[in-house]
Amino acid sequence: MSENKKTLRAGDVMQPQFIEMDGLMTVADALAAMADGHTNTLIINKRHDDDEFGIVLLSDIAKKVLAKNRAPERVNLYEIMSKPVIAVDERMDVRYVARLFDQFGLSRAPVIREGRVVGMVSNDDLVLRGLMKLRRS
Repeated sequence: MSENKKTLRAGDVMQPQFIEMDGLMTVADALAAMADGHTNTLIINKRHDDDEFGIVLLSDIAKKVLAKNRAPERVNLYEIMSKPVIAVDERMDVRYVARLFDQFGLSRAPVIREGRVVGMVSNDDLVLRGLMKLRRS
């Protein structure tokens, strides 16, 4: 890579707004939070220091609750979340984030700084905020 090109990192293109919830909350609680926060992704908090973060997407709710005719008020988030979540460090080059997404079939991931979630990055962010900035530099 030439020295005059800027390296864009996950932290440069991430969305700093995200919603964290406890895994014991219900899908009904999650749907209300997602509607209020205009998001389709939730981060499920760690329960203790040796635990890992989880993630719930709207598609998880569609597949694991709606399609199976389960009552959202009776399903806890821990029942449908993906855990452990694949996360990216805020300093990761956006090109490597895109490769990671491709290798693991991801569309979004939490961005981590010092073991804490600080944002979310998606394919949209990588292309619209990352690739566009790279082209301009």
